[in-house]
Amino acid sequence: CLSCIMIRHRSDSVLLGPLASVRKPVSQPVIAAVRFMQVELPHHVRLIPQEIESAMRNAGIHANSLLEVRRMYNAVGIDVSKGKSTIAVLQPGGTVIRKPFDVSHTSQNLNELADYLGSLEGPSKIVMECTGRYHEPMLKVLYEAGLFVSVVNPHLIKNFGNNSLRKVKSDPADARKIARYTLDNWAELRQYSDMDDTRTQLKTLNSQFSFFMKQKVAAKANLIALLDNTYPGVNKLFDSPTREDGSKKWVDYAYSFWHVDCVRKIGLKTFTERYKAFCKKHHYIFQQDKPEKLFNASKELVAVFPKEKTYKLLIQQSIQQLNLASGHVERLRQEMNALASTLPEYNTVMGIYGVGKTYGPLLIAEIGNVSRFTHREALTAFAGVDPGVDESGQHKSKSNRASKVGSARLRKTLFQIMTTLLQNAPVDDPVYRFLDKKRAQGKPYYVYMTAGANKFLRIYYGKVKECLRNLEQAE
Repeated sequence: CLSCIMIRHRSDSVLLGPLASVRKPVSQPVIAAVRFMQVELPHHVRLIPQEIESAMRNAGIHANSLLEVRRMYNAVGIDVSKGKSTIAVLQPGGTVIRKPFDVSHTSQNLNELADYLGSLEGPSKIVMECTGRYHEPMLKVLYEAGLFVSVVNPHLIKNFGNNSLRKVKSDPADARKIARYTLDNWAELRQYSDMDDTRTQLKTLNSQFSFFMKQKVAAKANLIALLDNTYPGVNKLFDSPTREDGSKKWVDYAYSFWHVDCVRKIGLKTFTERYKAFCKKHHYIFQQDKPEKLFNASKELVAVFPKEKTYKLLIQQSIQQLNLASGHVERLRQEMNALASTLPEYNTVMGIYGVGKTYGPLLIAEIGNVSRFTHREALTAFAGVDPGVDESGQHKSKSNRASKVGSARLRKTLFQIMTTLLQNAPVDDPVYRFLDKKRAQGKPYYVYMTAGANKFLRIYYGKVKECLRNLEQAE
């Protein structure tokens, strides 16, 4: 294994690395392209490899001088699983400080691990994968202990260092792989911060929001399927918007009038009185001509299920489930908006056309801190809306599929924003003009929608990056 060492000669420090130059005062020659030998280094080494000694002699440095070879830093890779983690500690050149060992996620064991890592000689950086929620106990303890901790995308680790024909999948091997990733990306690692905690909360809320939204969609589809057999088309009788508590007028109406016979069999006068009482109970505006329209429309409908208690029970239970899921969705939506408003880029994101109180927090939750992306293409790749590359020799493909390797929830949100732009058609918005241009060129739906999402993210990256830069300068 190649070893990176520090040689101290009197007051000068010389760093020898693979194909590195030795920095010396101008009066001394420079050693170029020093190649390391494979050596095992204890903590303090007095023996100098022959090639390094020769290069030092040519530079006027004597091996008998005060030489001290020291390790530079410690890379800690943590492979996280449920209830326990595997830790590997490496130093430059692949020197193993401690063989991979397991630590259970208990308070005592995690605190002992933090003490051990803090006692290592030299600077240390700890890297772990973002594995759902399993990594959070480990992250919390190490961060509170004042250690440098970085949480990275598992996709980056998966594609790193696959230079072996033999596939090995074990916790110790994964921990060593993460440690090697730490060494290779030492300078680019971003430390976890308190602001990341807010973003983690926001992303957790977004995950629950997505979960309850799926339940809401499923409950709504189930309710409409039942009502089509008792009161067909009842979900299209009203166009009132959704209230802040998630309730909708047609759902409340269907709970009271679940069958067409509840309308047409009681007569117009009686129905008008009951409908007026319904509006008063649920705080809806009563329209004088609405009862007659509903009554006349019910005469033309055909009910498959008879008006019996069993079907009434099924429908009313479905409505209760839908209202419960809708209430959760709206409560989470409000909480996400309140939490996102504490982040520095909130106003900038909300100022982008097509982004409102629903899509804004979703974008911020899934994208996270824009500063972790070094360029715009990194953000589009994270979202999976970047075009693939297919080139080999003289072959060069002109049309490639999107990678789709990033966040599926982020791509869904981007497509919803693109749909909003197409519906509202703001002629002064650059993303809409780009979408309209691609659509006019006859591009398929997914092509111009993905291209529009790509352009939107580039604009998002530029605006948010500038906002964060201005805040840093102001501070």
